Amino acid sequence: MKTEFTAEQLANPKIARANEILRSCVHCGFCTATCPTYQVLGDELDSPRGRIYLIKDMLENDRVPDEKTVKHIDRCLSCLACMTTCPSGVHYMHLVDQAREYIEERYRRPFGDRALRWILARILPYPMRFRVALLGARIGRPFAWLMPDARLRAMLEMAPRYIPPVSRNDDPQSFAPVGPRRKRVALMTGCAQRALNTDINDATIRLLTRLGCEVVVAEGAGCCGALTHHMGKTAESHVTAARNIRAWTREMDQGGLDAIVINTSGCGTTVKDYGYMFRHEALAGDAARVSAIAMDVSEVLMQLDLPEGGAQPMTVAYHAACSLQHGQKIKTYPKDLLKRAGFTVAEPADSHLCCGSAGTYNLMQPEISGQLKARKVRTLEAKNPDVIAAGNIGCMMQIGSGTGIPVVHTVELLDWATGGPKPPAMVRGHRV
Repeated sequence: MKTEFTAEQLANPKIARANEILRSCVHCGFCTATCPTYQVLGDELDSPRGRIYLIKDMLENDRVPDEKTVKHIDRCLSCLACMTTCPSGVHYMHLVDQAREYIEERYRRPFGDRALRWILARILPYPMRFRVALLGARIGRPFAWLMPDARLRAMLEMAPRYIPPVSRNDDPQSFAPVGPRRKRVALMTGCAQRALNTDINDATIRLLTRLGCEVVVAEGAGCCGALTHHMGKTAESHVTAARNIRAWTREMDQGGLDAIVINTSGCGTTVKDYGYMFRHEALAGDAARVSAIAMDVSEVLMQLDLPEGGAQPMTVAYHAACSLQHGQKIKTYPKDLLKRAGFTVAEPADSHLCCGSAGTYNLMQPEISGQLKARKVRTLEAKNPDVIAAGNIGCMMQIGSGTGIPVVHTVELLDWATGGPKPPAMVRGHRV
């Protein structure tokens, strides 16, 4: 793609990076075939190629974003399926993130949009605030139909009926390995996950210690910053990310770490990008160190020789989270591990397409998200599974709100197969 940035513009490292990405695009349109919003809406401007044109025009002319541009950028899920499809290696993630930051700095959103984004940024990354909000939403859920704004209705309808008690395993501490120590790892306990589903971290700790890992929950670590990062609130996202970087590098320097284990793939994609996010800041070196050892839990488990299990009389429909298969390029490990544990694994049709969760997308774009959820649930249920497994809490909540089949994290099934308890969601049944 031809660009016409001035020399003065290109002196800005952000514009220089955008120029590099834009020039790598060859207009081929392969991305339109796998873009969920283009499939649902059929509008070229709701495809990656269309959004790239909008971003180019906005940045190149250094103009204030208009309502049309903002609408189409906001509709992007950041599922990154386009990056998997693109034959030219266009790094769309970095480009759309920069566009969101540009919009956040220069565009005055309507009051309702600003208020919603402010609320989400002030509640979701903070587990206790989120718990209180969930309790309130659960009370208000029967009255969701009275809400005039579809986004407010979506917030109430997504509130789970079951809110787990606080798990003390999420507190800063160290868990000793069972038997000789093979690895020392830090577990990222996350933020929203600690309020929505404490079973995931509990199962991860049991499984990793059983396989010989010392598991550390680092003092000071918390939200990865993804939620505010994808809203374009760069300063806010970097504050929370910096806390993690400092917490984990302390552990790296004091006791050593073989890996930073992340069991929420949306967070994993962001933590693995810390090196890029902080490349021009004082923490650049430490951020790069953190990104270098950040691993999805499935990557670590593949190194630990998970014991082979006997055949389980159970079919697991595996949902591939976009942030895992497209963001981190991890496509086979979770399925390989489930099969090794003895489960029959089924993969739905169009497994490359997003379920519509995408962080806060299901709350800010409920209509499009609802269509994507309905399609994903249909393809999963078509496999007649006993349980649905995924590697991201957002996907689990999204899919769970549309089906009666239990939805659990892949780690919960692997923990069960190697001596842990049956996943609580399977004992309780459908719970969202």
